[in-house]
Amino acid sequence: MAQQKIIQTAGRDALGEFAPEFARLNDDVLFGEEWSRNDLLSLRDRSVVTVTALISQGITDSSLLHHLQNAKQNGITRTEIAEIITHAAFYAGWPKAWAAFRLAKDVWNEEPTDSDDAKAEFEREMIFPIGEPNTAYAQYFTGKSYLAPISSEQVTVANVTFEPGCRNNWHIHKASSGGGQMLIGVAGRGWYQQEGQEAVEILPGTVIHIPANVKHWHGAASDSWFAHLAFSVPGEETQNVWLEPVTDEVYGKLD
Repeated sequence: MAQQKIIQTAGRDALGEFAPEFARLNDDVLFGEEWSRNDLLSLRDRSVVTVTALISQGITDSSLLHHLQNAKQNGITRTEIAEIITHAAFYAGWPKAWAAFRLAKDVWNEEPTDSDDAKAEFEREMIFPIGEPNTAYAQYFTGKSYLAPISSEQVTVANVTFEPGCRNNWHIHKASSGGGQMLIGVAGRGWYQQEGQEAVEILPGTVIHIPANVKHWHGAASDSWFAHLAFSVPGEETQNVWLEPVTDEVYGKLD
């Protein structure tokens, strides 16, 4: 949930000796500060703004290619980039859109169209954003997930989205007092399971109360995208402890 810091070295790599001040401004200010303020504007939204701005200026060189690659990494799907460029064409010019499409086709060439469409359709079901690829916690998930911070005031709230079959590892929200977590189903269908108990199906509106110091996991059903709001309950000496993955044997019994 912490603000993601963007690390950039392209300026110093290319111009470090020739133009060290420009390199510093590029790496430390543009990316290290402006792009890193994703608590105010998400990386996904910054990618949309940047790609559109470059297209409008007719910049279709390696700079646009780099930012198209960033846009894909920041969660923009093939369907969405096609719509973004199409919309921009009416304001920036048709030839500029054609040039941008040539680069975008190469960047999204390996992206399955069906997966793009499924993600875009699922996002339309929700009032909350899917957010960015959950790279910071990817090591604790089986499958791909996305994270969208919703609030950091009073209680920390995030919308967590799971692709079909994705689930997080067994884990424990430790606390000496208070603590724990609450989940509210937002869209799709998923599962919650506490160690030693039967799994509970989560549908939109389902509320799951997870006490502190209890081993559990949660994630999507194998045939459905799934999203839930995750509320971190305040407590003393809180710590999230990640454990082993949920095995295919355990997960396969649920559907």
